[in-house]
Amino acid sequence: MSIDESDIPALARGCAILGTGGGGDVRAGSLAAVRAIRAYGEVPLVDLADLPGDALVVPLSGIGAPTVGHEMIHGEDEPKRVAEEVERLFGRPPSAIMSSEIGGSNGVAPVAWAARLGVPLLDADGMGRAFPEVQMVSMYVAGLPADLVIMSDIVGNVVTIRPIDGLWSERLARAVCVAAGSHALMADYVLTAGRARGAVIEGTVTRAIGIGRATEGAVDPLGALRDRLGAVRLITGKLTDVDRRTTGGFVRGTATIEGTGDDRGRRLTVELQNENLIAVEDGAVRAMVPDLITVVDTETAAAVQTESLRYGQRVSVLAWPCDPLWRTPKGLETAGPRAFGYDHDYVPVEELTAHG
Repeated sequence: MSIDESDIPALARGCAILGTGGGGDVRAGSLAAVRAIRAYGEVPLVDLADLPGDALVVPLSGIGAPTVGHEMIHGEDEPKRVAEEVERLFGRPPSAIMSSEIGGSNGVAPVAWAARLGVPLLDADGMGRAFPEVQMVSMYVAGLPADLVIMSDIVGNVVTIRPIDGLWSERLARAVCVAAGSHALMADYVLTAGRARGAVIEGTVTRAIGIGRATEGAVDPLGALRDRLGAVRLITGKLTDVDRRTTGGFVRGTATIEGTGDDRGRRLTVELQNENLIAVEDGAVRAMVPDLITVVDTETAAAVQTESLRYGQRVSVLAWPCDPLWRTPKGLETAGPRAFGYDHDYVPVEELTAHG
């Protein structure tokens, strides 16, 4: 299978949904992907089983605040500079590119990066969604060493970091990202296909395209999306307050939705750090990380990213279960509510919403 220009709109819609508000605006990634396909040709989409065990897989993602990435987009040479550094360190070029996170632009832009480098895109990622911090990937949960990070920024700087563990990879990469203007391209957990087996979440590019196609021509786009995701609708209403700020390389804040129609009189607050992390109603948690929480336009079911939240928007909030990897003890330690400073033990979304 190959990804061609006709696949990009569906991939973008699906990645925006899986981005849970983060991962960057899909519009820039979509434009880059279409341009790269036109210039370099279709991008082969491969499974891990298609690659020899020693094939070098390079996970790539943009790191930084989505509000900044919305205006300061990646240049065409950033993936080339990262690939050159990979070849310098490993003595051979990348065999495939993988999205570090399938959510948002970080799920779409790898099509452009793979096309630019002339290598396949792996049908997998490290999250099954989007998360804000470097160590919040399946490779870290699987116990692989986080001993290399390569970063390149828009002006041409290349930084190679040799952190002692995943937490230090976040601290150091975030500092470099802030110095670069809160936006850079990053490769971390460069690994062979053999080591990737069991350490990445497979099939997520295909899944994102399927999610994006679910609403095409649908009479009830919101219903079609809910069915495809197996999601629960937390509320439908109007955005009445958005408190959003960019600090320390993240977007942080809260969004408040006042219910309309059947939900009139209800109020849901969504707290965010690049991604939507926790949804609270009347002091009770309705959904929490690592489960997915996405704000969508009520009429079109298109995802609304955190940097695009505006007063008065008519939206619905959907929530659905995460990949089982994130519900393991190590997964919850890495990306559960306490990892973000919330004093909550994780409760699956299906239990929290069983009454609704």
